[in-house]
Amino acid sequence: MTLSTQDRYRTRTRDRLEPISRIEPTVWSGVDGPIDAETLVAHDARGFSVFQDLLGPSEVRAFQDELRRLSTDDKLKADERTIVESKSQEVRSIFEVHKISDLIAELVRDPRVIERARQILGSEVYIHQSRVNYMPGFRGKGFYWHSDFETWHAEDGMPSPRAVSMSIALTDNFPFNGGLMVMPGSQRTFIPCVGETPDQHYKASLSMQEIGVPSEADITTLANACGIEQFTGPAGSALMFDSNVMHGSGSNITPFPRSNIFVVFNSVENEVVEPFAAAQPRPSFIAARR
Repeated sequence: MTLSTQDRYRTRTRDRLEPISRIEPTVWSGVDGPIDAETLVAHDARGFSVFQDLLGPSEVRAFQDELRRLSTDDKLKADERTIVESKSQEVRSIFEVHKISDLIAELVRDPRVIERARQILGSEVYIHQSRVNYMPGFRGKGFYWHSDFETWHAEDGMPSPRAVSMSIALTDNFPFNGGLMVMPGSQRTFIPCVGETPDQHYKASLSMQEIGVPSEADITTLANACGIEQFTGPAGSALMFDSNVMHGSGSNITPFPRSNIFVVFNSVENEVVEPFAAAQPRPSFIAARR
């Protein structure tokens, strides 16, 4: 897609562009839901919320069993929706998992999940992406700092950051086993990235992203302004965060693995168009096009 003056969030350019102040709200009005007013105010300021004990112990055990089943399915491992670690060939992620697992399909429609997304986005929603993530002990690889919206805008054609993600922990998240780090308030600033999107970039970026990541200077500036916090808590806890929150995770060299269910809700009023900085959109199993 040729960039135009209508693209407020230009990125993947040859030369560095200045950070862009976001004009859209983080929390949209118009839809009631289970999140109380105080939490909504905090979410609007910080860009994320933590919900302890979203799932009960018996539910956690059921989903842990389901993730083990999925990761040991040889046919699924050969499916293009499954991403494996380059060296160990262990399963790293399985995409479009709500269409693979009946149990996870029920979860993404659960009012505890979808009603929170509707409330934050102020509209009906649809699933832009779903996946399960595995980070094994000792050798689990982290992900560098990034904004999901930067990729979804550049490669999927998402017009604005009116999308929200929920990460549901199925293992205990400690400060030392590669837990997700977030920069509070960073959703208010869009960081453009340098470099043209290669063809079929998703095949490499889902294992290790090099294009679509901010510069060290921009990360430093944002971290100094916002600070860094980490999502920790017992299995069954959930982190809900804005699509433009700057986040990343370190590698896991502890014996304690991490796994989670990850679902992205996009507003029906923010449906994707042609990519803003890629020749072709990513496959629908990574970014649904309704």
